[in-house]
Amino acid sequence: MDILILVGALIIILLGAELFTNGIEWFGRKLGLAEGAVGSVLAAVGTALPETLIPIIAILFATGESSHAVGVGAILGAPFMLATLAMFVTGVAVLWSARHRPTGDAMRVDTKVLAHDMRYFAIAYAIAIGAAFLPLEPVWLKWIVAVGLIGIYAWYVKGHFEADPDVDASDLAPLRFHRIDSRAHRDDPVVPRLRVVNLQVLAALTLIIIGAVFFVDAVSHLASTFGVDPALLALVIAPIATELPEKFNSIIWVRQGKDTLAMGNITGAMVFQSTIPFGIGLIFTDWDLGGNATLSIVLGLAGGFLAYEILHRRGRFGLPAVLTWFGLYMAYILVVALGA
Repeated sequence: MDILILVGALIIILLGAELFTNGIEWFGRKLGLAEGAVGSVLAAVGTALPETLIPIIAILFATGESSHAVGVGAILGAPFMLATLAMFVTGVAVLWSARHRPTGDAMRVDTKVLAHDMRYFAIAYAIAIGAAFLPLEPVWLKWIVAVGLIGIYAWYVKGHFEADPDVDASDLAPLRFHRIDSRAHRDDPVVPRLRVVNLQVLAALTLIIIGAVFFVDAVSHLASTFGVDPALLALVIAPIATELPEKFNSIIWVRQGKDTLAMGNITGAMVFQSTIPFGIGLIFTDWDLGGNATLSIVLGLAGGFLAYEILHRRGRFGLPAVLTWFGLYMAYILVVALGA
């Protein structure tokens, strides 16, 4: 039954991702936003919200002894998974669909957008490591750091929203919900009204969230059946169950040759997950990072910088890089498994 639920949840998530990528592009077009703002902010935050609820619920509302460990694990696991396993999946998608892409295995990514994302990701991650060495008292020290992380994300968003728009309606597929827009049919059969775009985006997010909830429940049930440690579930399994399926957005954009949107959906989520949830963890937990947590941060930084260097210097995802991302992720799994 759990396997059937997983398959059904993935189908729902795939449908939601297809509607979301189409709708969020039109949303950015209607607001006159650049690709960086659409991919790294709107798409990244929209699909990151479901898994962000896991640490919030675990830290603020759960009462079990391991609730804080689960919360911190979920906070640290998401950016690590994005910088390694999500990059691996995206690289596989590029290599798999190279024959059908306009640019083959070359990725035409706006390196300014990628550099902007990676700069803020590295800063937030460095702060996270440093904050672990702060004393528990006075409490206001961690509050300052947490507020600083929120401010960093606000400044990051500001930079993307001030970029010049570079998406034209001719670059976009018709809105999937355009048939319910009577005025668009009467006045302009191509450009839909904003309210219809909003309806499609909300419907897509609803499908993604519903699919993610069923997916996580099924994975959690399987993990408990096989006796998986709850902290390991939070650090490894939960981010895969919540983040990875939603990165189907990136796979869809890769197949369409919209590489800046595809990568921004990942790197933007990395920045979001390493600022807002990190701030919550700093305020409401002891933020005592153990060896496994520190290792996930180090490997996450390595995976992120590998993506930046490859795209900045070569502009393509080769097989060695794809295998390296997978190796970074599996190295962490091996270390955790041996230490368990």
